[in-house]
Amino acid sequence: MNVDYKLIGERIKEQRVKAKLTQEALAERLDVSIGYVSQVERGITKISLDLLGKISSILNIDMGYFVSGSATNCNNYLFGELGALTSNLSNTQRKMLVEIIEVIGKY
Repeated sequence: MNVDYKLIGERIKEQRVKAKLTQEALAERLDVSIGYVSQVERGITKISLDLLGKISSILNIDMGYFVSGSATNCNNYLFGELGALTSNLSNTQRKMLVEIIEVIGKY
């Protein structure tokens, strides 16, 4: 599996902007340079797991989101994966799957 650092950087930037943090403010909280934050967000520099964990804490986002695009604490966790897995099922198979999910949801 290849790690897409550019995509990770884009997700970091997206969440930083949503949190109304500048690159400078994030860099200060991480104790790194503004240039480093810029390079991470552009996918030029490979980010360490330690630093990704710190960014996750600062932005209050599950670390898995930055890597996979989904986080276990989000309402849409694995929706894309489920959609891809079910796209080739027949209507009968989809109905069976819905019934299985309904049973699981009861427990």
